[in-house]
Amino acid sequence: MATTTAQRTGIWIIAIVLTIGTIAGFVAMIIAPSNQTADEQRLNTIYAKYQKDYTAYQKATEAQQGDLEKRQAILSAKYYGALKGYSDKYVGTFDKATAQKKLTVQELSKGSGVAIGDNTTYAAYYIGWTPDGKVFDGTLDGAKLKTPFIVRPGGVIKGWDEGTKGMKIGGARLITIPSEQAYGSQEKENIPADTPLRFIVLPIETLQTIIEPEIPEELLTGAGY
Repeated sequence: MATTTAQRTGIWIIAIVLTIGTIAGFVAMIIAPSNQTADEQRLNTIYAKYQKDYTAYQKATEAQQGDLEKRQAILSAKYYGALKGYSDKYVGTFDKATAQKKLTVQELSKGSGVAIGDNTTYAAYYIGWTPDGKVFDGTLDGAKLKTPFIVRPGGVIKGWDEGTKGMKIGGARLITIPSEQAYGSQEKENIPADTPLRFIVLPIETLQTIIEPEIPEELLTGAGY
């Protein structure tokens, strides 16, 4: 959670494009249009199917994000007061040594929606800050809220996943995460290495879980991964 939603999306897309580009180059290199063996034809078919599946996945996730953006003004008006109130009350300095001991959760408000599980996709507003009280990321934007962050299974740090498990949509939690369940010894923008983090997380609605297609093993093996 050390980067903005736009930055995270950009990094994610670049990584996917680079991977697909490498695989595409590999497929193009080994497949001679005029002299394809049965194996080469099969590999070409596998790649074409993966490319089709990934394009469909990309369109579905973009549509999901676009829907939230269309409803942004309504969502902001509905949830701004709650998140701003939690921010004013809880964001500030906290003891680093104590925070490093274990992950802790404080229930700020109990929701009435679906409970978040391991495979739940949901939209959330949040604020994240370091022990010195500096906010490094979040959806507060002056007197309004940014587009909600879409949380997909496995798409956030371990401490966020663990800290939100079991909470209900519409509720709010204050989660203190030791560095080993955040970014560990890695230094991120505005987050020094070995730094525990705090988040206020306010999940607002569940979303359709869109499964990202896996790159076929045969393509990865052939490309040297």
